[in-house]
Amino acid sequence: MYSGAYIQGTIFPAPNFDPVMDAQLLGGALQDCDKDVLIDILTQRCNAQRLMDAEAYKNMYGRDLIMDLKETLSHHFKEVMVGLLYPPASYDAHELWHAMKGAGTEENCLIDILASRSNGEIFQMKEAYLMQYDSDLLQDIYSETSGHFRDTLMNLAQGARQEGYADPAMAAQDAMVLWEACQQKTGEHKNMLQMILCNKSYQHLWMVLCVRDKASYFAYRLYNAIHELGFHNKTIIRILIARSEMDLMNIRQRYKERYGKSLFHDIKNFASGHYEKALLAICAGDAEDY
Repeated sequence: MYSGAYIQGTIFPAPNFDPVMDAQLLGGALQDCDKDVLIDILTQRCNAQRLMDAEAYKNMYGRDLIMDLKETLSHHFKEVMVGLLYPPASYDAHELWHAMKGAGTEENCLIDILASRSNGEIFQMKEAYLMQYDSDLLQDIYSETSGHFRDTLMNLAQGARQEGYADPAMAAQDAMVLWEACQQKTGEHKNMLQMILCNKSYQHLWMVLCVRDKASYFAYRLYNAIHELGFHNKTIIRILIARSEMDLMNIRQRYKERYGKSLFHDIKNFASGHYEKALLAICAGDAEDY
């Protein structure tokens, strides 16, 4: 939600789409390890079309496309190509699982996903998590996090945030409660803080806290991942894939406005090879303004 602004991704359905032809090209590219063809196909199809490509590949070769990509490719380029073939809910589930089950919980990943998804997306994500890992997302969050951070994530993962219009009068009232909660820092006030943060609409939170919209948030996360964390590949890959059909163009615009250089420029400056080419393809090319 962007307060009425036009929302635009960078990847759209390909015209004249032919999954059988794509499957043939993908099979040849994997046999010859032609990474350019893989990029040209997988970054120029929307997620629904990529899933149809994977089905056509299975029917044609009797093999799983994701498994063949994993066996043929390596390093971060493999992560990008494989990530593009997950349905959105499954990709979120995959990222949440690895954020909690790896060496140390990657808290920023949990925030990126749980705080930015709609109630419907959270519901689908929880179902995908259960199917993929035979584990309950809420139980894993509870066991892998602690304190008020855990309480906040548990509330977000309920998928009960109000969606829609923000009431200015209620926003002003909540602003007073939030201010007091931040000053008092007692358990009771922290509970009130969580209730407001986790249950109010995004527009409401913008009015209460002057919280930046999603494009600003993810522009910051990308800039931080590129410049402050030494090109944190997992964060960059996750955000680019997850937002590519939602609002990545808006994120690119906000990135240029806030940091002076384009996201395209910074990726090109820090990444290399086919990994760089794949990330830039998801960004949908360069533009003078962003």
